[in-house]
Amino acid sequence: MELITNLIKEINGIVWGVPMLIAILGTGIFLMVGLRLLPILKISTGFRLLWQGRNAKGEGDISPFSALMTSLAATIGTGNIAGVATAIFLGGPGALFWMWCTALVGMATKYAEAVCAVHYRETDERGMHVGGPMYYIKNGLTKKWAWLGTAFALFGAIAGFGVGNTVQANSVADALHASFNIPVWITGIVMMILVGLVLFGGIKRISSVATKLVPIMAISYVLIGCIILTINFAEIPAAFALVFESAFTGTAATGGFAGAAVWAAIHFGVARGIFSNEAGLGSAPIAHAAAITNSPVKQGLVAMLGTFIDTLIICSITGLVIITSGAWTSGETGAALSSLAFSTGIPGGNYFVAIALSIFAFTTILGWSYYGERCVEYLFGVKSIIPFRVLWVVVVPLGAMAQLDFIWLLADTLNAFMALPNLIALILLAPVVIKLSREYFKNT
Repeated sequence: MELITNLIKEINGIVWGVPMLIAILGTGIFLMVGLRLLPILKISTGFRLLWQGRNAKGEGDISPFSALMTSLAATIGTGNIAGVATAIFLGGPGALFWMWCTALVGMATKYAEAVCAVHYRETDERGMHVGGPMYYIKNGLTKKWAWLGTAFALFGAIAGFGVGNTVQANSVADALHASFNIPVWITGIVMMILVGLVLFGGIKRISSVATKLVPIMAISYVLIGCIILTINFAEIPAAFALVFESAFTGTAATGGFAGAAVWAAIHFGVARGIFSNEAGLGSAPIAHAAAITNSPVKQGLVAMLGTFIDTLIICSITGLVIITSGAWTSGETGAALSSLAFSTGIPGGNYFVAIALSIFAFTTILGWSYYGERCVEYLFGVKSIIPFRVLWVVVVPLGAMAQLDFIWLLADTLNAFMALPNLIALILLAPVVIKLSREYFKNT
């Protein structure tokens, strides 16, 4: 087992190394330039369409608003709380700047993913709209590329049980045990029941729960964070100065912080930014393919807001609270660092972080269940959906109680393998995305 673990560690270091980070950022920059900065210039249009999209017309299964909330349910999770803290711990405050850069170019990637997902989606034998990288590879590229779609679906189906299920359940169990002394097995059983009640209702029930939970929890998290930042208002200018300075000069050792070079700020900022907003991984377009819409471009404009909300708003709140509180020099990392920062700002802040982490992780399990289900359906057909749902629910309590170092390593590696087919498809289909975008804005 140790041999296998070491082998996967080596593979993980390669697939999440510099070439992959350059590939994801490079694809985003390529699309942003090709689209002539459209995702940034049209962000207000995206928010307008999001508001109007609560009652959309056209083909699809869920509203554009619900599609975004479902993708955010899967995206907003441990990365926004523990991931940001880890990036700052390893790369210094400058890592936050590179997370922002990743999000800006990631908006173009998310936009293109959703445009392709809607444009090339299919209707399955149940009458449900299905799409995502495997479908836009299959329907948008020539037959010689079809194997890439199968590869994406295979990697996505397996990786989901790690990143989107067991790891999230384990995070919830650990957080509730540490803050409220709730036994992990109780958390596992309760989560299994709750996930089962939602999952067996399909995408409409998943999106319904996500539409209610995600906005409430995200807004609450931002509000609490803003209260702490208001308390620490005098430290905000210095915090921004530190972020920008550290991004280009590195960070000296101070307190419990060991110091970090510029390369560490770039590496961990980009890596954790991608982990948080998932731009380029190909997961979010699976949800956006189900949106009720008469235009792929409209859904693309809504989809890109996911990266904006996830990283430029929620991750920024976490990062600024950590920096302004001074907790980043404590030597703590991960969720413990975020908890310390919030508890420094307000009494009981650590309990709020535990609750936020639990709800975010729970919604991630729901969102990723849909991603995994679509991947399995693509591989084995509609008949595989019910067995998949049963297995997904059963695995939740196992994840809550298990040691998941190997599972996390394997799932993280497979996430990178998901990204490769998706990035290739986005580059090859970029002319289609640009053409559809120009035609849409020419006629509006």
